[in-house]
Amino acid sequence: MRIFCILFFSLVSTFVFAQTGNIKGQIKNAEGQPAELVNVILKGTGKGTLTSSSGDFEFNGLSTGHYQLIATGVGIKRIDRNVSVKAGETATLDITTEESAQELQTVEITGRAETTYKNDLSFIASKTATPIKEVPQAISYITKEVMRDQGTFLMGDAVKNMSGVNQFTFYDDLTIRGFRMNGGSTTQLVNGLRTFSGFWKQPPVNYLERVEVIKGAASALYGNTSPGGTINRVTKKPLRTPQKSLTFTTGSFNTLRTLADFTGPMNESKTLLYRLNLGYVNAQGFRNLQFDKNIIVAPSVSFLPTNKTRINFDLVYNRSNSRLDRGQSVRGNDLYSSSIKTSLNAVNDYLNEETYLITTSLNHQFTQNTSFNVAYLRTGYSEDLLEHRSSNVNGVDSAGKAIDNLVARQVFIRKTKSFMDNVSLFFNHNFNTGIAEHKFVAGYDYIQSTTPKGSGQQTANGYLLKAGGAAAYNAKTPEKYVFYNYTENGVTRSIPKPNISHYDLTLQNNNMEDPSKYTFNVVTNASTTPVFYKLHGLYLQEQLKINRLQILLGLRYDTYVDKKNYTTNNETNVTQHAFLPRIGAVYTLTNNVNVYGTYTKGYNPQDPIVQSDPLSGGPFDPIRSSLTEGGLKTEWLDGRLTANLAVYQITQTNTLYSANAPENPNLMQQIGEEKAKGVEFDVTGNILPNWNVILAYSYNDAKITDAGSKTADQALVNMQKPNAPKNQGSIWTKYTFVNNALSGFGVGLGGNFVTERNVSINNTQTLPGYALLNGAIYYKIDKFQFQVNLNNLGNKTYWVGGYDYLRLFPGAPRNFMATISYTF
Repeated sequence: MRIFCILFFSLVSTFVFAQTGNIKGQIKNAEGQPAELVNVILKGTGKGTLTSSSGDFEFNGLSTGHYQLIATGVGIKRIDRNVSVKAGETATLDITTEESAQELQTVEITGRAETTYKNDLSFIASKTATPIKEVPQAISYITKEVMRDQGTFLMGDAVKNMSGVNQFTFYDDLTIRGFRMNGGSTTQLVNGLRTFSGFWKQPPVNYLERVEVIKGAASALYGNTSPGGTINRVTKKPLRTPQKSLTFTTGSFNTLRTLADFTGPMNESKTLLYRLNLGYVNAQGFRNLQFDKNIIVAPSVSFLPTNKTRINFDLVYNRSNSRLDRGQSVRGNDLYSSSIKTSLNAVNDYLNEETYLITTSLNHQFTQNTSFNVAYLRTGYSEDLLEHRSSNVNGVDSAGKAIDNLVARQVFIRKTKSFMDNVSLFFNHNFNTGIAEHKFVAGYDYIQSTTPKGSGQQTANGYLLKAGGAAAYNAKTPEKYVFYNYTENGVTRSIPKPNISHYDLTLQNNNMEDPSKYTFNVVTNASTTPVFYKLHGLYLQEQLKINRLQILLGLRYDTYVDKKNYTTNNETNVTQHAFLPRIGAVYTLTNNVNVYGTYTKGYNPQDPIVQSDPLSGGPFDPIRSSLTEGGLKTEWLDGRLTANLAVYQITQTNTLYSANAPENPNLMQQIGEEKAKGVEFDVTGNILPNWNVILAYSYNDAKITDAGSKTADQALVNMQKPNAPKNQGSIWTKYTFVNNALSGFGVGLGGNFVTERNVSINNTQTLPGYALLNGAIYYKIDKFQFQVNLNNLGNKTYWVGGYDYLRLFPGAPRNFMATISYTF
């Protein structure tokens, strides 16, 4: 009986196991070494494992049938294999991984090798290497190839290709979805790290791989940011393949530009890579008395001692000599009453600036699934300034009435320095639970910004007093002031004599001035007031993927400390805290179409410079914001072309605006609530391999919805925000001929349009809309390329932005740039 039972169970066991099979295999890297701790799952079964130290994996007792095996790990491309399991057999797989530099270098240490208008990955939106189509937030970008083809050198010319981005002035000063963001603030990023610029000059782009904008608040990852969006400048990184290029440009406005870009390995093993970008620019500009000389030195070195560790060093040094251009002034409300070349400078004005950004970063991969990133960015800026500029009001007669033909001027002499340090460290960990794939990020930021003691400013303005000195004019006591005779249209009258000569729009009096003759006041100016603030930020983020659905959850806790009365005996800490959530989801409808939605919150402490200014009317409450957004992200033509659509609503409270008070230009007012609602559409990529296109359109209804408690401000309700056009768009396309007769030739054509904008909200003044047409011709022969860019072909008169009709910022008239480049 016992023998019978044994035989019976043996037969049953044999029968049962005969209905199952096994899968086993080994995974190796490109060098043939075992790939340890790679996630291996059988899709739809809930079964998963990790490769051993020898790269082996195994699944036993599998029902017969067909399976999809998926293997993922940090630093490798996703692996998909179809495996058939037969009864009583073992399917054996030998797999070799392909390195995915993007998956490893979450801080973009190694350079982008692509050479198209399209960019597939975004590191900045999630601090993981996530395809842009899988990020639940709108992202616009411009690659170096677009900037090269358009002959772009400054940031303002690059961002015109982005939906929802508009110039506020022709400084480093923009609106994104109707919310202002400028280089003088600290909400800009370079390689994902916090920085600032000098505000007065747009950053050059010759050392940039691309410019990208995360639309809406990015506060959950980066702390206090603009609710409209955050600009990230990605610098060019070293490449493994040697490349060298020289570029020479000349053209309108006495422009001379020389650029160089060298990259490649520094040793045979290619573990040490370098890149060096150099630039020299000398241009006059189309405006009277304006010029700009720039020297740019931007070296970068990458050290890859092992396949698990990468170290990078970046330096961007920019020295600029120029004049500060405060814009065009016109008479009354007539925009065309003066030339767009009109500048209020004196011949001996100057602005000397020096900026440096030094970045050191380390990426280490502990396992296939866990990596650590740490980066440090040091920003330094110095300014040496002498300027004659508008006092933001007209000159007055003895009764205190404005004389439209005269623009009152003031003089600033200023020296200042500012510094910023940003340390960012975070861990990435990828893992699977059943059919769910996880990307987890945990990080910490420290940001410190200082304007140390030692800066200073002298200001000369007002009207001369008989008793000596100068003061604002008071029509009730004219006997205290010095008068002189002023002749206009053949009529002579006596008017108060200014401390600084008025600018006469009919005479265009740009002279060499003697500042020693002015009566100066040594002032505590906002831009020279010692400032110190620091920010500590802790954040967590989870990206969860289950089949077609991806969910992103993020939470950040910030502690913001501002030293009030910094460097004085009354120095105190003002501390603020903020919890910043982010939630988003992406669902794959088809292989070509993803639908997404997101909700985020943001905040921004008021600028420490404004807060510390005794004339601003503060202190002011911090800015709070929220974003709700949804849309589509699509790919077409075998992935060559992307087309994205976003619909959004942004709400912000406690924004500061100038009170436009002539007696106190520094006075600010805090608006209760603003809302921006809009639609954006972007197309980027290649219609054909030799036909590139980039297209953008945005509709943005950005209004003040609550003007606060002051009755006088209620007229501002439902007013469109300053320099926020309701409609704007752009298109650029380049076609390169491939037939023998025209081989080497290419043509580019494009343009952009902007509708009417408000420039002042208290006494409403507007700028007309405009549409510009641009073109280009290319010819490439061997290693040389000749390129001519023709801009504003219609020679339109237009204004990119402004503060009011005494401070307008016109765009350039018709111009050309001719470029020759040599690649070797």
